[in-house]
Amino acid sequence: MPFRQIPSLNWLRVFEAAARSESFSGAARVLNMSPAAVSQQIKALETHLKARLFDRGPRNVSLTDAGAAFLPSVRQALMSVETTAASLFGHAQGATVTVRATLIFATSWLVPRLAAFEAAHPGIQLHLMGGYYETDINREGPELYIVFGGTPRGWGDSDLLFGETMYPVAAPPIADVISTPQDLAAHRLIEISTHRSNWLQLFAGVPGFELGQTRFCFVDSSEIALAMAAEGYGISLARAPATDGREQALGLQRCLEGMELAGTEAYYLVARSFSSLSPSARRFREWLLDATAGYR
Repeated sequence: MPFRQIPSLNWLRVFEAAARSESFSGAARVLNMSPAAVSQQIKALETHLKARLFDRGPRNVSLTDAGAAFLPSVRQALMSVETTAASLFGHAQGATVTVRATLIFATSWLVPRLAAFEAAHPGIQLHLMGGYYETDINREGPELYIVFGGTPRGWGDSDLLFGETMYPVAAPPIADVISTPQDLAAHRLIEISTHRSNWLQLFAGVPGFELGQTRFCFVDSSEIALAMAAEGYGISLARAPATDGREQALGLQRCLEGMELAGTEAYYLVARSFSSLSPSARRFREWLLDATAGYR
């Protein structure tokens, strides 16, 4: 028979309090309940789980082996709920903003600058969500999205943040032996299948370059491509400035100075309507536009 969900989460709260105080009476005082109500809820939980959680004594209770095994998971779950509630609702009204950003923009460009945002706006709590692809902006969710691609259509309002410049990067032992574009063909080239601008466009500007013997490896994100290049698995395309942080952190080295290509896609900040943003979202938008102004 499949396990049935616990019908009352309050049973878990009562169980944790009784385990902490080693007394049903102590749990009753903490939870502002009667000892009889505590005992009743513990009994209901034990019946549901088909296991005895406490050994009852005349004045105290102690956890059984099953109860002791169950307790850490219950405490973790309750703590997770409390931590999330404090993070989301423990600030002044309008002092939080939730942003969903493409993964490479979030990890490589935005995260290293969060301290600057916090210093400029110490009263705002930022909740950052990562994602590879566009999300339906008409659904309930984050106030702001940072997306990558062509000019957004059907997304409400949008701001251009910056485009990208592509150039080959690799682990230093590989980069050191690359002196001509033809040398690239001797190595595996890591291609991001979801991007319109790629190795093919880069090689189009190299006279006489033959793609026929070139080995390609396809991935779906810059995070994966750069990580593979850092491990010596091949050569990736950096996509500056979005990938600058990861390129530096992974110790990647540019292969050929001067061999680069401007991409046809860009990063945009989008929202259903900029005029209806919360005060904290407006502050984040203003900060982000100022921080990216030098790239436009």
